[in-house]
Amino acid sequence: FTGKLISMDALIELIKILVPASVVLYAAYLLVRTFIHKELELRKLEVRSRAIETVLPNRLQAYERMVLFLERMSPQNLLVRLSSSGMPAREFHQLLLSEIRNEYNHNVSQQVYISQEVWELIKNAKEDLIVSINDAASEMNLESTSLDLSKKIFEKSINKQVDPLGHALIELKKEIQQTF
Repeated sequence: FTGKLISMDALIELIKILVPASVVLYAAYLLVRTFIHKELELRKLEVRSRAIETVLPNRLQAYERMVLFLERMSPQNLLVRLSSSGMPAREFHQLLLSEIRNEYNHNVSQQVYISQEVWELIKNAKEDLIVSINDAASEMNLESTSLDLSKKIFEKSINKQVDPLGHALIELKKEIQQTF
């Protein structure tokens, strides 16, 4: 019977040592885990802030370029910039379409930095302008000049209920204000 008592005392002593050691070990585990988690979060924030420092100037430049694109594509600016008196309407029509497509293609990569909704507005505004120019050109006869075509395009843009280029510009500016 004393042999069992001695092994029972040894077991109790072992439990007295193991329980506090287990608690200390678990507490150390929790501390190390919390420390590692905080370090990972700090690293993520550091990487994110570096990315923002890199992307932010590019994004601002994209907004600036798209504002410039929309301004340059407005009929009053586009027609004045490209007007050439005496040019046949058909030739001027092709020049206008070429200029719009070139400007758009030059800036198409900026969509990476602009929201999908605003990019769609910009794209739709460009397409609407092309349709207006094509409609005006279809009303020209063989003797029509670039001046006749310009007048017809101005007339069509003035008669629109909503100016798609102006609307896209407003939405782009709202996005810029929300971002910065």
